[in-house]
Amino acid sequence: MSVVTDKSNVSVRDTQKSAKEDAKKVVYETKDLNLWYGEGHALKNINLAINENEVTAIIGPSGCGKSTYIKTLNRMVELVPTVKISGEILYRGRNILEKSYQVEDLRTSVGMVFQKPNPFPKSIYDNIAYGPKIHGIRDKKILDEIVEKSLRGAAIWDDVKDRLNQNAYGLSGGQQQRICIARALAIEPDVILMDEPTSALDPISTLKVEELVQELKKDYSIIIVTHNMQQAARISDKTAFFLNGEVIEFAETDKIFSNPSDKRTEDYITGRFG
Repeated sequence: MSVVTDKSNVSVRDTQKSAKEDAKKVVYETKDLNLWYGEGHALKNINLAINENEVTAIIGPSGCGKSTYIKTLNRMVELVPTVKISGEILYRGRNILEKSYQVEDLRTSVGMVFQKPNPFPKSIYDNIAYGPKIHGIRDKKILDEIVEKSLRGAAIWDDVKDRLNQNAYGLSGGQQQRICIARALAIEPDVILMDEPTSALDPISTLKVEELVQELKKDYSIIIVTHNMQQAARISDKTAFFLNGEVIEFAETDKIFSNPSDKRTEDYITGRFG
């Protein structure tokens, strides 16, 4: 009798979990996404639905399409002259590949943090205020508020509040990367894309960025490309494993790392290749 009761309870919990998952809003969805660099087929029939207020990790060996995929999400990949794309990339239900979709509007909603810290050769203040100024904000008081809020959001305000007028190049690599995150936050995006944001950082700076990512997902949807599988396991809610331009498996991170469905996923995360 107790066994039946336990099974019933598990069923109820599973049903509740499923309902909760269904209630989450999809922020990005790619449907039959294919991409070619010239004759090279870099992305093959990618179908992914990414929920808001989650951290989604993209893992896989070098050359598997991870960075190409994330760059399709804000159309940065279009800067490559030989690129050809088919399929759909839906952001909040609208296909960003439509000719009528303004790329400027997209990049206001979708911020990007790159592999190597790339602050502008300006003061810390001007780095953060740059985006708001581009969008027409000139009031010094408002800019001051945005700068402080963004730096606090990137957990670096206490480090730099007394040297806002100093050049951002004078900061450490980890601090520069958090300045770049603050710069992304200053335009109040909906989604933050991160392309291996800690690969050039020392372990302490990496930990600080990981802690920051966990805090930021309360207000943002985060998609992060990482070579570091331990990092993916630590910080992400869901993980997609890419191989040779295909999504081999996409599931809850705990499942990917403890009980993957595909042997290729298991082989990769256990270090048999990659």
